[in-house]
Amino acid sequence: MPVRRHQAQSSESELDLTPMLDVVFIMLIFFIVTTSFVKESGISVNTPHAESAQRQESANIFVAINEAGDVWIDRRPIDVRALRATIARMHAENPQGTVVVQSDQKAATGILVQVLDQIRLAGIEKVAVAANQASASAGP
Repeated sequence: MPVRRHQAQSSESELDLTPMLDVVFIMLIFFIVTTSFVKESGISVNTPHAESAQRQESANIFVAINEAGDVWIDRRPIDVRALRATIARMHAENPQGTVVVQSDQKAATGILVQVLDQIRLAGIEKVAVAANQASASAGP
């Protein structure tokens, strides 16, 4: 009776990772595209309190005015005269968003009016002035 011998397969089985990597990269691209990044004005201001304050969900442009009257956008100071062009360019990138002006409560009203005027001259009607929600126990 003939004896059959099985030769051991010397080739090792390999696992192809290419399809898994493709899926991971596609998911990464999907999350990057669908993520909305939070934009900030770049400085922290002490905004006044208001009982009627509401959260703006679609805000994408933040303009900050500090106590000294300096205007900031995207973590850098900007001159009020250059504000209109900068706001118009940023609004063209996301036309559905609103502009939120974060003015320090000790900032001069005149600079706030100038900023609001430049925003309106840029063609933006959706403008909000930031305020903290006043609690029921907060005094004047």
